[in-house]
Amino acid sequence: MKRPCFLLWMILIAALTGRSAAAPARTLDVYWVDSEGGGSTLIVTPAGESVLIDSGNPGGRDAGRIHKVAATVAGLKKIDHLITTHFHIDHFGGAAELSQLIPIGVVWDNGVTDQNPDGGAPAFWLKASGPYRSMKVEGRKVLKPGDRLPLKQAEGAAVLAIRCFAAKQKFADAPKGAKPNEHAALHQPKPKDTSDNANSIAIVLSLGAFRFFDGGDLTWNTEAALVLPANRVGAVDVFQVNHHGLDVSNNPVLVRSLDPTLAVMNNGPTKGTGKETVATLRATPSLKAVYQVHKNLRPGEDTNTQEERIANLGAADGCEAHYLKLSVTADGASYTMHNARAGHRQTFQTRAK
Repeated sequence: MKRPCFLLWMILIAALTGRSAAAPARTLDVYWVDSEGGGSTLIVTPAGESVLIDSGNPGGRDAGRIHKVAATVAGLKKIDHLITTHFHIDHFGGAAELSQLIPIGVVWDNGVTDQNPDGGAPAFWLKASGPYRSMKVEGRKVLKPGDRLPLKQAEGAAVLAIRCFAAKQKFADAPKGAKPNEHAALHQPKPKDTSDNANSIAIVLSLGAFRFFDGGDLTWNTEAALVLPANRVGAVDVFQVNHHGLDVSNNPVLVRSLDPTLAVMNNGPTKGTGKETVATLRATPSLKAVYQVHKNLRPGEDTNTQEERIANLGAADGCEAHYLKLSVTADGASYTMHNARAGHRQTFQTRAK
């Protein structure tokens, strides 16, 4: 009597093991962490690798929020790659503190120098960047246009890539045979930006046909140079609104050239969601929805999206730091935006290549 039971258990175990081996590949997940108008976008690939783009402000708050999403929500034990888009404190300031909470692998940036990237006093810059320079990481590399991060591919998932399209006001090559950009007339130059914002690293994350653009704090004229005379980037599905939604960025020629289906704004309660930027988004025919990390609380401004698409509604003081989450199916064919605070979830189809 014992032997038949034993055989039944073996058959059951084999069946369960086979089912586990054939389990579908996991999703590609993107989290927009609330750094109150700083930058912090966490990517978790179908292979389980993690890429953090920018680390928010110093002071412990933003590092703690990033760590909570990474460790508690995403179940990570390490940040495999950290991309610092540029050297402003709201984008690199939390990195050193984060490295005390969770191991960080390779740091990718424009290369830290002794010179203040904004042209100010070197002494101030050396003090501000000191923790970032000395934090414990596995390696440091300079990211240049055309470079791709060495990411693991997941069995059963579409091909994954993160490619750099802009860095230090230099750009990846346009596709062969690219025609002049049909939206060129939308560009009206603004005064030259001499801050490090213009040097921001811009990347495209892709999984199969799905494409997501993150341009850090790229500003107006550099945005235009990225897509003129030819569109180097091409169309994307999801556009992280540049520079928290400030009006010195988000040139209409860039937004129309990217032709996004969704836009996500990592803003603060009184930072970002500029009137000009919001007008540009609302005038973009391809856009089906806009999401915000924070509701704009500046009085008298009609710049907010629907509340179900806003992660945080109140002021920075006492903020619960809700995040937004994007999940892309392993084949890259569709993606779902989720706002847990509002119980909102909406699925979109990836555009055809």
